[in-house]
Amino acid sequence: MNIRARMAEQTANLRAASDISKDEVTASMQTNDKPKTGPGMAAALAAANIKIQELETRGAQSVLPVSDIVPNPWQPRRAFNEAKLSELAESIREVGLLQPIVVRRVEAAYQIVAGERRWRAHKLVGFEEIKVLVVDCTDQDMAVLALVENIGRDDLTDYEISVSIRRTEKEFPNRTRLAEAVGMSRRGLYRYLAFEGLPLFITSDLDINPTLIGGNAADAIANVIKKHGDKAVTAALELWPDVVSGNLDQGKYAPAIAALIGRHASGKTARERSIEKFFAGNNQAGSITKDVNSFTVKIKTGVLSDAQETRIRQVISELFNATPLE
Repeated sequence: MNIRARMAEQTANLRAASDISKDEVTASMQTNDKPKTGPGMAAALAAANIKIQELETRGAQSVLPVSDIVPNPWQPRRAFNEAKLSELAESIREVGLLQPIVVRRVEAAYQIVAGERRWRAHKLVGFEEIKVLVVDCTDQDMAVLALVENIGRDDLTDYEISVSIRRTEKEFPNRTRLAEAVGMSRRGLYRYLAFEGLPLFITSDLDINPTLIGGNAADAIANVIKKHGDKAVTAALELWPDVVSGNLDQGKYAPAIAALIGRHASGKTARERSIEKFFAGNNQAGSITKDVNSFTVKIKTGVLSDAQETRIRQVISELFNATPLE
């Protein structure tokens, strides 16, 4: 179960930050007794939401030019869902901005503390001004708020979290303090930091498409590379195109690297890929491909008769002693 799923379970019965009144927030600021929310990541997320509310109670409401505002430099998200952003933009066009974004003053500009999607939606609509709350906020607060708030969203990838953690790390004296601030165990934190141990050809592609591999796969790959060194990097480079194309599942990538190292050591050719085409008359009907990872039979749609399809299914069932395929 990934970290976002665990956090969703932990927060299932907790109060939303929006349900915590400003009077409670003000009282908690005076007594240093914040509302109880939950352990680990749940507590970190709730604390981040409460922190934003605390900042809002101290902030000065204003209206600023959209062009004077810049994103949070610690923002982990590398890609925003265009469809959802368009929906938000249309809502803002119709009814206006219901909740101001939170910003802080930095030199000649304003950095977003919370509300980047709302700001981007304003740009999409073409609005020149936006409602804001201007607050005082430290670099450490900015880093933690950006990370914790976004970890709670189910479309943020492990690689994006990893990049944000590395950016955030410099704001803390050590990784233990960072793990505590974002509600992670040290093991959970190091799982994300495993991306640091990946070769540049992998991380370069992850910068473009961060969904290619998750934290568990990154951890396994980093361990194989740590164990086998340059041999593993060479094997990883050879197999990586299969991961990018979707022909090799990310969870099988590390074992495939180890297997390929063994094949290299035994003197066998690395890929041993063979492709055999077959024809129906003069037209190619399909192909049979065999390589280190799989044995694949592809038959073009419309080539088979119903009887032929039934026969193929029967043969597969007989070969693997399985229940006949319907």
